[in-house]
Amino acid sequence: WAALVLPTQAVTTMDTGVAEDTLREVGEKSVSVDKAFKVHPRLAKHHIEPRLKKLQNNKSIDWATAEALAFGTLLKEGYNIRLCGQDVGRGTFSQRHAMFVCQDTENVYIPLNNIGKNQGKIEVANSNLSELAVLGFEYGVSIQSPNILPIWEAQFGDFNNSAQVIIDTYITSGETKWLRQSGLVLLLPHGYDGAGPEHSSSRIERFLQMCNTPADVSGNHMVQNPNLHVVIPTTPAQIFHLLRRQMKRNYRKPLIVAGPKTLLRLPSATSTLDDMAPGTSFKPVISDSLATVPEQVKRVVFVSGKLYYDLAKAVAAAKDRIGDAIAVVRIEEICPFPSQLVVEEIERFANATEFIWCQEETMNAGAYTFVQPRLQSLIPAGSSLRYVGRNPLAAPVTGISHVYKTEQAQIIEQALADI
Repeated sequence: WAALVLPTQAVTTMDTGVAEDTLREVGEKSVSVDKAFKVHPRLAKHHIEPRLKKLQNNKSIDWATAEALAFGTLLKEGYNIRLCGQDVGRGTFSQRHAMFVCQDTENVYIPLNNIGKNQGKIEVANSNLSELAVLGFEYGVSIQSPNILPIWEAQFGDFNNSAQVIIDTYITSGETKWLRQSGLVLLLPHGYDGAGPEHSSSRIERFLQMCNTPADVSGNHMVQNPNLHVVIPTTPAQIFHLLRRQMKRNYRKPLIVAGPKTLLRLPSATSTLDDMAPGTSFKPVISDSLATVPEQVKRVVFVSGKLYYDLAKAVAAAKDRIGDAIAVVRIEEICPFPSQLVVEEIERFANATEFIWCQEETMNAGAYTFVQPRLQSLIPAGSSLRYVGRNPLAAPVTGISHVYKTEQAQIIEQALADI
């Protein structure tokens, strides 16, 4: 810990890229086993072979591959990793497969522990259904050494509810109370997909409520030193850079990731090795690359998470009707709020007169109550931020399928209406 500092300002963007040759080497070794090791044939066909092909062609790099590249490159640099949670070896959605089981001997093999000499070690710990105890232990790991990347992944995001005492008492406030830094990462699968109220929301609003950053982020309030980082990444490259950023900074902060479910295999939610090359970094804000004539943009829609892909698809389909009138801007890091980058987006679309925050969560959940005063303090004087999303509800979302689909369609329709 002697080499680390107590930060006075958040470092959100830094070069966390890695050479393409190294990425390919790590990626290939992340699915490599000895010839005598018998991998399940479905795993070979649907996990190993596709990953090797994607790495070779340098396209369609998915979330699990990007995560493995982040893990592998950090291990190669000498850092240790501890990945803990229910079924984390396989991954809740059968996406990770960090450990292989020999079909003949039932021996377990972790490819990432066999990248090369003098590497760090990754410990993959499939935990039991006791989030309070497990997360408490992982917090202890995080304050033991800054050279360990400790990750707790909830099987579904709302499982963090059972560990609320640890989150409130230690993770969000430990540095303030005891000057003890923690680089603990919480991976919380999040997103509404029509499956009902349970397992849909990671309750991101609760984490944001515990953030200590100012609501007015204009002017002199732009410098922020938050107690934790809260992110909702939408591309594999983003999670690659976030995980590497956790270890490459000269201080430690908890990282809350509202992670993907459906995006894990969405064809449009992929990256390339170029997105992870030297000179690249995590992007707190991602501009609308489809708005090719910025001066024609009349409405800026701010959004986070997987809803972006639905909005982008709808805007593209309506291109003949609306032209470049709507720009969809992704805010990937909610806390610390990326005020300067948001200002740059507002200035880029200088002729815009309408500003919307769009979310699939209900109005009393999600990021809205956190971003509303911050966006309002940045948009042009006389403009009001308009909310587009679900109405307030006691449950995260309806459990009635056709109602869910109607609500989801209405959100997209309202975001594009009357332009």
